Amino acid sequence: MDDTKVTATQDAAEGGELDPLALENQLCFPLYAASKELTRRYKPFLDPLGLTYTQYVTMMALWERDGITVTELGHRLYLDSATLTPLLRRLEGHGYINRTRSKADERAIIITLTDEGRRLRRRAMDVPACIGGCISMEREDLVELKHLVERLLASFK
Repeated sequence: MDDTKVTATQDAAEGGELDPLALENQLCFPLYAASKELTRRYKPFLDPLGLTYTQYVTMMALWERDGITVTELGHRLYLDSATLTPLLRRLEGHGYINRTRSKADERAIIITLTDEGRRLRRRAMDVPACIGGCISMEREDLVELKHLVERLLASFK
């Protein structure tokens, strides 16, 4: 085992000071709390667009790559089909996307943006800057944090 990967549980078992069940010693909790708080901060900027945070990230993924399958989108967003299907129905109901069966593979559903969905991108253009204004951290720290979280995500694959 790599000695640099000692967990709080191992440290406590070896006579260390850390309590493995103390909330303050968990990596997951500050990530969870920060995610919830950041998502909450998006609400006043997304409400005028009629989007939830999950709908917003879905639209961002589609603005980057239009015409992908539901499966591809789910992998990109870390969402299962039970979450994604009703979300896509709502976006389709708003007139932002179309869902069609693939001609090459009838099992696959292709998601494409409508003209209204593309126009929504222009309306959402200021959201990232507005969120940036809600975070009182240096840009360099935010870039480093994003990089570290991306490394954490990659370690799960």
